[in-house]
Amino acid sequence: MGLTGTTVRTHHHQKEGVHMMNVTRIGIDLAKQVFQVHGVDERGHTVLRRRISRSQVRAVLAQLPPCLVGLEACGSAHHWAREMRALGHDVRLMAPQFVTPYRKNDKNDGNDAEAICEAVGRPHMRFVPVKDVGQQAVLTVHRARQLLIAERTALVNQSRGLLAEFGLIVPVGIGALRRLWPSLLEAPEVPALAREVFTDLADRLRAVDERIAAYDHRVVQLARQTEPAQRLMQVPGVGPVTATALIATIGNAHAFRNGRQLAAWLGLVPRQHSSGGTRRLGRITKRGDVYLRTLLIHGARAVMRHLARRTDATSRWVTALHARRGFNKAVVALAAKQARILWALLATGRTYQPAVACP
Repeated sequence: MGLTGTTVRTHHHQKEGVHMMNVTRIGIDLAKQVFQVHGVDERGHTVLRRRISRSQVRAVLAQLPPCLVGLEACGSAHHWAREMRALGHDVRLMAPQFVTPYRKNDKNDGNDAEAICEAVGRPHMRFVPVKDVGQQAVLTVHRARQLLIAERTALVNQSRGLLAEFGLIVPVGIGALRRLWPSLLEAPEVPALAREVFTDLADRLRAVDERIAAYDHRVVQLARQTEPAQRLMQVPGVGPVTATALIATIGNAHAFRNGRQLAAWLGLVPRQHSSGGTRRLGRITKRGDVYLRTLLIHGARAVMRHLARRTDATSRWVTALHARRGFNKAVVALAAKQARILWALLATGRTYQPAVACP
């Protein structure tokens, strides 16, 4: 019985090995320890369906002929994409929301890997550019800065709420709390025990401010050291944070055919609803990189506040749009236009010319 079982398993592995050499496209569902692999041949027939441990990934992928490999753009995806490219494979990353429509059955590792395999072969799929280690190092600075900003926001909100319990109302905004802390700590309404807590919160706010300032300084240094960032910062509303984040995320922008494709990838284009030959535009899709989209929106808002001082073509266009469609829609339209301009500057190496219409 044992000999028969061994023979069957050996035959199965030999047969799988033969089929593996026919694989042309693979979908891999990444996890912390165990990955699910789904592969098809040039006719779309399944020839590989296997669970492998993290330690087996390189060995298994090294046995395969060069093929198209799809991964969801999640944690560790860029690392594995670099590893698999080093083995000769064409690796593409996709946002999870673009993979979901291809899942045929309930969500599990096997179905997810099959959906990824199906999605990566679609001709009009939007892919996420694979980042090198340098880009990821820059984004690490940005993520740490984001974490501190979120911590500061929570600290300010908590402090305002606690102060309100003693009848001390602080206006909205970090600046107001910073300015009022000295007098609040001396307020007679605050008991000694609560005053100790508020003193600690004030100290924590100062410490977080200092750490954020240190990261801001680091981002400015990165921008000064990067020639493309210098060119991007010529665009109104684009500072060191936006410039370095964009370059670290999309590199030279060659992963996008044009600026409109980048704007769509960032979720800055409106949803389209078609019925009976009539097309209606809705709200923006909000797909893609939330951080970059937020930075561009904030930058566009800053530009909108100073439009009266500017006379270039873009400023005249957005002023007219503001009058017709309102402030928020004008902000989003300006952010989308800036995304197209930034793509052109990265993809062509040109410098910003305010009078030149955006591509």
